[in-house]
Amino acid sequence: MELKTPLYDCHVAAGGKIIPFAGYLLPIQYQAGLIREHMAVRTACGMFDVSHMGEVILKGPDALKNVQLLVTNDCGNMVDGQVKYSPMCNESGGVVDDVLVYRIDENCFMLVVNAANREKDIMWMKSHVGGDVQLMDISDSIGQIAVQGPASPEVMKAVMADEDRPKKYYTFTKEARIAGKTCLVSRTGYTGEMGYEIYCAAKDAPAIWDALLEAGADKGLTPCGLGARDTLRMEASMPLYGHEMDETVTPLEADLDIFVKLEKEGFIGKSALVQAGAPKRRRVGFAVTGRGIARERCDAYVNGEKVGVVTSGTHCPYLNAPMGMALIQSEHAVVGTKLEIDVRGRKIPAQVVPLPLYKKPAKK
Repeated sequence: MELKTPLYDCHVAAGGKIIPFAGYLLPIQYQAGLIREHMAVRTACGMFDVSHMGEVILKGPDALKNVQLLVTNDCGNMVDGQVKYSPMCNESGGVVDDVLVYRIDENCFMLVVNAANREKDIMWMKSHVGGDVQLMDISDSIGQIAVQGPASPEVMKAVMADEDRPKKYYTFTKEARIAGKTCLVSRTGYTGEMGYEIYCAAKDAPAIWDALLEAGADKGLTPCGLGARDTLRMEASMPLYGHEMDETVTPLEADLDIFVKLEKEGFIGKSALVQAGAPKRRRVGFAVTGRGIARERCDAYVNGEKVGVVTSGTHCPYLNAPMGMALIQSEHAVVGTKLEIDVRGRKIPAQVVPLPLYKKPAKK
């Protein structure tokens, strides 16, 4: 039986089309529709319920030591109020999950994990942590709201003290106040736009949601569902677990090299990554140059030879073109390579293009 997030009643009241996702009942879209929601985030502001994500606390004198063991990125130089993204690998170098690491203080870190992986991740962490550390799954007590888009700073200014609003990318304020409720606010997101993520007590989520709706009414704020969340992250070329990576795909194959610090002292999977050497396949972006849309699991060919598989693909609303990402043999993972993608028995032409597919415009 699927669970309801703390904002379920808000979605129903707003006319959200509810579907089961990762064990929860969540809106796939609202009455405005996926494309309008997507465009709202690109041009104004969108708001998402992401309360289904998991939150895990590692606390104690050995918290950092355990974080360093679990993730591939180097968290040793983090300061209080900083966030880092990192893959978390198994012994063979495959990705168990990708997580956000929040440094609360020197002895306390919060790891945010993907909803579908929550139970698996917690079992994995519990089987590997050691020493003077306490691991706590606080997911059920937390509501999470994402406010994303170029107008998001104006929306946030209207509901919280400006000095509490995190100014730098991948930083957070531990005890901000919104609608009279205490919450953690980070300058993070999964859309490729300026944005914030708000973590609060589950019971406080509806009041914060309503306050944001009111504050954003004249700023183009639009409630958004899972559909727009996926097209936005795909357009921005942000990998999704189970698509661009999984336990058989390494973070180096997923083109996440920048988040893998092989010079760091031992972390789970390091030996396997070093022994494997240069990746034999790579995540790339592609644009369809013929007619059709290439979807997940479509095979990709070069000169009649299968060289890889599409991991995500759709018609990108803002770019107004059929595009996607694929995992293909490294020798063909070169911008400009001509591909053929098998879409239900019909091969359509495509071409490898640079990542990210979409990059937010520079400020004038």
